[in-house]
This record gives sequence, C-alpha cells and structure tokens, in this order.
Amino acid sequence: MTWFAFFSCFFAWFGIAPLMIIVRDELQLTKSQVGWSIIASVAVTVFARFFIGWLCDRIGPRLSYTYLLIFGAFPVAGIGLADSFELFLFFRLMIGVIGASFVITQYHTSVMFAPNVVGTANATSAGWGNLGGGVTQFAMPMVFSMFVVGFGFSEAVGWRLSMVFVGAVIFVVGIAYFFLTQDAPDGNYKELREKNMMPEKKSVTADYFRAMSDYRVWILFLIYGACFGIELTVNNVAALYFYDYFDLSMVAAGAVAASFGLMNIFARTLGGIFGDNFGALWGLKGRSFWLFVVLLGEGIALMVFSQMQVLFLALPMLIIFSLFTQMAEGATYSVVPFINKKALGAVAGVVGAGGNAGAVAAGFLFKGAMEWNDVFMVIGITVACASVLAFFIRFSSEQEEEERAAFEAAALQTLKVRAERANEALANSVRIVEEFNRANPDKAKKY
Repeated sequence: MTWFAFFSCFFAWFGIAPLMIIVRDELQLTKSQVGWSIIASVAVTVFARFFIGWLCDRIGPRLSYTYLLIFGAFPVAGIGLADSFELFLFFRLMIGVIGASFVITQYHTSVMFAPNVVGTANATSAGWGNLGGGVTQFAMPMVFSMFVVGFGFSEAVGWRLSMVFVGAVIFVVGIAYFFLTQDAPDGNYKELREKNMMPEKKSVTADYFRAMSDYRVWILFLIYGACFGIELTVNNVAALYFYDYFDLSMVAAGAVAASFGLMNIFARTLGGIFGDNFGALWGLKGRSFWLFVVLLGEGIALMVFSQMQVLFLALPMLIIFSLFTQMAEGATYSVVPFINKKALGAVAGVVGAGGNAGAVAAGFLFKGAMEWNDVFMVIGITVACASVLAFFIRFSSEQEEEERAAFEAAALQTLKVRAERANEALANSVRIVEEFNRANPDKAKKY
C-alpha cells in the first residue's frame, strides 16, 4: 500500500507536466512563467516534508498518509479551474504538498523492516512510487486523448478533466490507506502509546530538534537535493526539452521522457540492495562510500547527456543518467534509518526536504536565459562535486558495533527461517522416499 500510495501521489504531482505543451499554448505562458510553475511544483514540498516527518512521529504514518491523500486530492482536481497564470501557479504550488508523501513512505518502511533489509525495502517502496513520475509522462497524454478524441471535448477542457480524474483516484487511495494499513508491526501508535510501548507525543518535538542539530542530517539534505532534486526537475522539464530541442510530438516527447522515470522499477532498488550489501561488508561507512560512488556516476552521466544533440545518443545517456540518479536516492535512504532512530520522522523529513530544495535551486536555472542543455551541464558538475560530501557522513565506533550486532541479529532471524524451511523440505523428501520404499520393497535398495 505504501508504494502504491506514493505512486499515486507522484502520478498526480507530475500529472500536469506532460500536458504543459497544451497548457502553455492555452494560457499563453512565457518561458519565465513556465519556469515559475516548475519552481512552484516543488517549492512548497520543502516545508511540507519538514512538517510531515514530525507528524509521522506524533500520529503515525497511517493517519498521516490518509490525511495527505484526501486533502491533497482537492488542489489536484482544482487546477482544472485555472484560467490565468496566477491561478494556475497557485494550484501548482498547492499540489506540491502531496510530494511530502515520500517521507511517509520511507518512514513506514523504515519502521516495518529489519536493519539487514531496510535499505532494500526503502529503495523499492520509493522507487516503485517514483515510477509514477515516469508512467504519468505517457499515461496522461493518453487520458487527455481519451477525453478529447474519445468523448469529443476540446483540448482546453480535456486537460482539465484529466486532472480531475487523477484527483478522484488519490482521494480513493487515501480512504484505502486508512483501512488497509497499520503504523508498526506491533499495531497503531495510539494503541502502542496506551500500552506504554513507545514514547509519549510530548517527547517527539524535543527529539525532532535534537535530530535537526546533527550535521549529518544536513549533509544528507544536500546530497538528496543532488539526486532526488534533479529527478524532480527532469520529470518537470523532460517532455518540453525533447519537444523543443529534438522536434518530437507531444506523445513522443512524453514517451521518451517516461524512460527516465520508468527506471525506478528497479534502479532505486539496486541502490538500496547495494547499500545493504556494502553495509554487510564494511558497516555503516560502507553505506556512505556506496553513496559517493553513485553520486559521482550521476554527475558524470548528466554532463555527457547535456552534450548529446541527436536522439539515438541522448536517449541511452538519459537512461544511464537515470540509473545512477535513482541508485543514489536508494543509497541515501539506506543511510537515513541509522542517523537517529528516536527521531526517524525528523531525519526522513529533513533529508526528503533537501530533495525539493535541490529541485527549487535547479528550477531557477531553467527560468533564466541559459540554454537548457547548458543548464544540465552546470547541474552535472555540481552533482559530481557534491558526491565528496558522502565522506563526511561518519558514525562513532560504538554505533558501528551496535548496528553491526543489530544487522547480524536480523540476519540470524533470516537464517533461522531458511533453516526451518530447509528442514521441512528435508523431512518431506525423506517421507516421500520412505513411502516409496514401503510400497516397492523390490526397488527399495536403489534409494
């Protein structure tokens, strides 16, 4: 449920992006106004993510997600009412609130999964959720075509009804989240607090500010801005970039742009899997080193992509760039659960906000006079330089030992389960052979 809820939010968050070709013409938006709409779509999410992490610690991820989805459905559908740049910008800004869903997803999987697989769990849930940003690139033009070609609405009405449809979907998902999930393996936060099985709400705020004073949180804030922030930016501009610079149609540009987001189906998971594997080999410092490797790869790949001028070279480089970007995101959240377990929501929220802060910073470059391929080059250089920050994420020897023990304890549970299954399989095989021997005594010696 948590990856699907995030998928729905991401789909709704960037649902307007592949339709911007139509919106830009209808509302007669300038290049600067398009740039401001890109910034607006991610700006408010910075503040929403700070808040939602604190809210998760207080009321739990189940209620946090329910409220976010239900209330977030209204601006998603409401953007269909926009008849001017100012109103369009307002709704684009409000839609950005649902981007905070990422923090709840990462919080929920961090609570639910053990240390030896938490990186993989976080990466997979977030990656499959981010997949919504890729699916929306080709799905929304299809929904739009359904209203225009199938039902005969004008293009101006078609894009508006498309967004109303998406708003209705996430409203239903919000209701489903309430009934189909729980906060933690042992139950919901309200019941756990009544049983004195977790800290009271009043301690949450103190832990929140304690976590925010940790320099490692802010390093991860910057690092996440250099990977997830760039993914958000590319989701917003890719369709327009290929439409304007490679002379593709709206549907073709959306399909090419979708290849970037569709890599989430496995790329972010790879980042989490390798993060867990590096953690198994070299502890927490191994997770940080892997983060450096993929960030550096992302920066180099983006620099190369920016210089591609023909589609058959640009597309494979876009995919390679996407691979490293999403692995870097998975690697980041294979580190996050180990920074401060008492204030997991605070850490997840602050780091998640960094992704949107990075997108806001990149968005200002796209609204200026600089050519967009030059903007990609500047961003690539910045990301490559930011990769060095991963070496400053350090852990005490005591925490390294503690987490190593917790990792092995979780691995031991896995080994026990596998051993029990192996013993059951062995016993079943012995039973089958013995039954055959009793029924066929003349052939028993062969077995």
